[in-house]
Amino acid sequence: MPTKHYLDQQQVSAILDAAEREAEANGFAVTIAVADDGGYLLGLRRLDGAAPFSAEVAAAKARSAAIGRKETQVFEDMINNGRNAFISAPMQGLMSGGVPVIIDGQVAGSVGVSGVKPEQDIQVARAGVSAVL
Repeated sequence: MPTKHYLDQQQVSAILDAAEREAEANGFAVTIAVADDGGYLLGLRRLDGAAPFSAEVAAAKARSAAIGRKETQVFEDMINNGRNAFISAPMQGLMSGGVPVIIDGQVAGSVGVSGVKPEQDIQVARAGVSAVL
């Protein structure tokens, strides 16, 4: 039988805590979302000062990173480089800030961050992911 990696609640908390520490250390008001490998939300943390709509965007980025099996920056780059048809893909949150959690080559879940500049969203998401790798 194959073994499937997944994020348990302890790992979800570790991801949220690490991402929050990174955001706060840099003064970023963001929302952090953690999803399972199917893109379903496992945890969400909206930091003080983060715009309300960032919660929806962070969750969409996490979902896209999980079901797309790659960082959402890849999708944004595809669209920005002229592959406009990809906009019609059945996904939302096709912008920087979604990072999959890959364990032994398998996507176990993902992190989505929204609220600051794209590279800062990625920075916070990767800090969260690093908590479980």
